[in-house]
Amino acid sequence: MEAFSNLWSNIQQETLFMIEESLGSLTPKEQQLVTCLETCHIDYFISLLPAYYTGRKRSNRLNILKSFFVKALYALETTVTLIEMLKSNQKLRSLCGFESFSSIPSESTFSRAFAEFSEYNIANQIHTSFISNFLGDKLLGHISRDSTAIPAREKAVYKAKETTKSKYKKGRPKKGEVREIKHTALQLQLEADVSSNLANLPTECNFGTKKSSQGKRITWKGYKLHLDVADGDIPISAYLTSASLHDSQVAIPLSQISREKVTYCYELMDAAYDSQYISANCIDNQIVPIIDPNPRNGNKRILDPAEKVRYNQRASVERVNSYLKDGYGACRIRYRGMKKMFTSLMIGIILITVNQVAKLYGFKT
Repeated sequence: MEAFSNLWSNIQQETLFMIEESLGSLTPKEQQLVTCLETCHIDYFISLLPAYYTGRKRSNRLNILKSFFVKALYALETTVTLIEMLKSNQKLRSLCGFESFSSIPSESTFSRAFAEFSEYNIANQIHTSFISNFLGDKLLGHISRDSTAIPAREKAVYKAKETTKSKYKKGRPKKGEVREIKHTALQLQLEADVSSNLANLPTECNFGTKKSSQGKRITWKGYKLHLDVADGDIPISAYLTSASLHDSQVAIPLSQISREKVTYCYELMDAAYDSQYISANCIDNQIVPIIDPNPRNGNKRILDPAEKVRYNQRASVERVNSYLKDGYGACRIRYRGMKKMFTSLMIGIILITVNQVAKLYGFKT
């Protein structure tokens, strides 16, 4: 807490003061942008990009990355709109590091740079570093898990039908016949590491269907964003998969990612995650699972009063999904491909995380 307090005080008393002395008073969103860029130290992560390239000198990648934070902060739909805003707003142009009107790169340069950020997963690394630096040594109470639909503007990939037939006949096995036991995906995830589990998750664009909070069936084309959110509406981990993937298939990998970053006591999940293997994963790692019982197969178990009180905290992940879509343009992304979509979403998640951590420590943004 002391590290964040000192950093925040320095930003409030020196950085913002110096900027306002030269540029004039900043709007709340411009102050939020400065705070996010200063606390995340994004200049370090630019150094992770390849140092050698062919052709003429490239445009400054740090300035371009700052510009994409502006795009997410103002929920701008296209890069063209971003460039127009930078050209018309001298404060934002200066905050992003562009000295003049003519120094703003072209749309194609922005696109190439964004492809590099996506290929090297820069935004996710920035978020991971921020969480580790400011929350890694804290004991958190609850991690709330859920997914949300992310529509996309690209061609859907249809799953190929399985043509292989089982070598066993249907029905009961013959006397003395020994059949190979097939393990479910969740069983296999328990025995694998996080990189293997993530590699086995589908990430192509396709169609997904789920029930809304009003009980209506919703279908969309695109992806599904899976989030782990701590108390205080702080996103801890995120991953993007195909829209058709069931929520339960990402629970164990996401739990593995979150445990590498922070220490916490409870995992809160809805009925889609009600599985003995997901519960076992929590218990094996000394975490208490609180999962809304799924009534399938005649399961009539109900949460006890204490569990119900804790389960109500799961609303935090719903709020973060709302912040991301309503305030940072997550439902209007025009990029194609999982990597670019995920990078765009992660920039919004970084802005939310910095804002919520500041509130956690009692600072106003």
